[in-house]
Amino acid sequence: MEYTYQYSWILTFIPLLVPMLIGMGLLLFPTATKNLRRVWAFPSVLLLSIVMIFSIDLSIHQINTSSIYQYVWSWTINNDLSLEFGHLIDSLTSIMSILITTVGILVLIYSDNYMFHDQGYWRFFAYMSFFNTSMLGLVTSSNLIQIYIFWEFVGMCSYFLIGFWFTRPIAANACQKAFITNRVGDFGLLLGILGLYWITGSLEFRDLFEIFKNLISNKNNEVNLLFITLCAFLLFAGSVAKSAQFPFHVWLPDAMEGPTPISALIHAATMVAAGIFLVARFLPLFIVLPYIMNGIALIGIITVVLGATLALAQTDIKRGLAYSTMSQLGYMMLALGMGSYRVALFHLITHAYSKALLFLGSGSIIHSMETIVGYSPDKSQNMVLMGGLTKHVPITKTAFLVGTLSLCGIPPFACFWSKDEIINDIWLYSPMFAIIACLTAGLTAFYMFRIYLLVFEGHLNVHFKNYNGKKTSSFYSISCWGKEGQLTMNNNERASFFCKKTHPYRIDRNVKKIMRPFLVIPYFGTNKTFSYSNESDNTMLFSMLVLVLFTLFLGAIGISFNQEGVDLDILSRMLIPSLNPFLYPNLNNSVDWYEFVTNATFSVSIAFYGIFIASFLYKPVYSSLQNLNLLNLFAKNVPKKISVEKIVNVIYDWSYNRGYIDSFYEISLIGGVRRLAKVNSFFDRRVIDGIPNAVGLTNFLLAEIIKYVGGGRISSYILLYFFYVLIFLVIYYF
Repeated sequence: MEYTYQYSWILTFIPLLVPMLIGMGLLLFPTATKNLRRVWAFPSVLLLSIVMIFSIDLSIHQINTSSIYQYVWSWTINNDLSLEFGHLIDSLTSIMSILITTVGILVLIYSDNYMFHDQGYWRFFAYMSFFNTSMLGLVTSSNLIQIYIFWEFVGMCSYFLIGFWFTRPIAANACQKAFITNRVGDFGLLLGILGLYWITGSLEFRDLFEIFKNLISNKNNEVNLLFITLCAFLLFAGSVAKSAQFPFHVWLPDAMEGPTPISALIHAATMVAAGIFLVARFLPLFIVLPYIMNGIALIGIITVVLGATLALAQTDIKRGLAYSTMSQLGYMMLALGMGSYRVALFHLITHAYSKALLFLGSGSIIHSMETIVGYSPDKSQNMVLMGGLTKHVPITKTAFLVGTLSLCGIPPFACFWSKDEIINDIWLYSPMFAIIACLTAGLTAFYMFRIYLLVFEGHLNVHFKNYNGKKTSSFYSISCWGKEGQLTMNNNERASFFCKKTHPYRIDRNVKKIMRPFLVIPYFGTNKTFSYSNESDNTMLFSMLVLVLFTLFLGAIGISFNQEGVDLDILSRMLIPSLNPFLYPNLNNSVDWYEFVTNATFSVSIAFYGIFIASFLYKPVYSSLQNLNLLNLFAKNVPKKISVEKIVNVIYDWSYNRGYIDSFYEISLIGGVRRLAKVNSFFDRRVIDGIPNAVGLTNFLLAEIIKYVGGGRISSYILLYFFYVLIFLVIYYF
């Protein structure tokens, strides 16, 4: 086993063989490499599977021995300076390695079919393998320099993958937005690392934490506490940007412009998980600074609420899931701010598999919609144009429902166990935060079932022409808020709000040919020819079904009850070597059955209430619930209906316009930078360039005058002589 630990650093670079082989193939055999592009899926999955097997083996050894292993290579430059590189294998490393590899393998298998028709297939797998390598390098790093190097690699890979379809301007802008937003946080991380090195003189985690704790506990230390707090805050800023926490969350919904498997990997196991991992790794440093811990908790609760409210009115299925990720990451950050290390990691694990399932399910839905609307993200991802997909994609529907129930916190699915433990700890930390977190849990159930109902219930709405609410037939529209409205069809108009113009930059990704009969169905006097949507291929369904199993049973690893005969808390046993009782007072996570059931009943009741409201508003207009005409009855009994509608419209505008935060950044930051650039340009042209230009022009004019005067004519010399004499006399007498 000693050799396994010693050479475990090789595991990080095993997936790197794929991009290296692809690069060599493009240099030496470009045509063959491109023609045999589908062969790259097999080595990508195989190599990452090898890493997964060894990661599981290391995790089992961690549980049995409770050991921490660190191996360091030192490169001495001189007596005063040396560089150290190494790898750290502890429980946090093992957990993250298993998470990265398992989700990565399933996403790669799924991508083999999803990206089959894309010309950049081989480029996609090269990026994905490099992404996995970067993330594995990040979680196994033993010092701050390695952390920063692999941190930048993760950001670079996300830039490549978000902008994978770079010929679309919207995708190119999205990857730039993500890159620049993360630059701000990364700059803070770099400054924090430099500040910590200046304070402690070490970059190794174990030495750094010990020195830092001694500095804080020593009242006679010469280091300013304010400066120490500032360095810790700068470290946290890097995590805020990478994990899409407020106020650096603006890049996350735009990152949905990349392929759907990328969204699944980013939101489940790589980029956004990197920020949570960094805070967890630095928690021994943060926990001795109360202001930093309170700041982490505050950022977490703000992100929880903001992400949930912004998800309420999204029409793009991937953007709705993106804001859901943002909100769930807020729960994890809040748990870390409270010092609940184990619970935060528990929710990171359960959320990763549930969210990967939801994103892969959304990819299957998008594929099925593309058989009808063609390649048009504005249409194929628009939930308002969906509906009635249950009978066409039943397996996807079941998988998506499992992921939805898990994220809503419904037992016995995985996220129920982790989210409920977080809420229990929040009640002990701050009742005000706990009330907000519980209300947000209800919002989570509402917007997740809103997505589910808009996609799978009712009839396929893509054939409706507009949504103006005038009655011309027995068909009805479904508005963004689920209000019952009657539909007017106008052959000369496009949908005014939900349908946008298809972008002219179309990626060469052909829609699969479906061997289905075409039907001609009359819709309001017009004939429309369309094909049925169909279920995804087996490779895509395989990944989704495996994730369903994880979502169903993964919660068992963190169940912690103190009754006899119940010892399922594998997670706590795994984390024992990383947990210092002094640093982590919440180490004892055993929960009494009665207390757990009491608290869980309250949170689950709120979730069911959110599901009921979503079902009440978003069930099809022909359902029995709608036939009861309860909405009209409610409207008659509410005296201030106009005020209620105004409040609802305000909430809708807030959600649909992303809380106006993007607009604020556009006006204040981007607009300010552009105005400053214009001022600099004016100063550069008029002042900096104006001075040498004026000197040159003056010399030119003087030269012309001298040339004219010194032309060899005596009359010119006499005129100049008398001119000088006249000037002298004027000066002398006056």
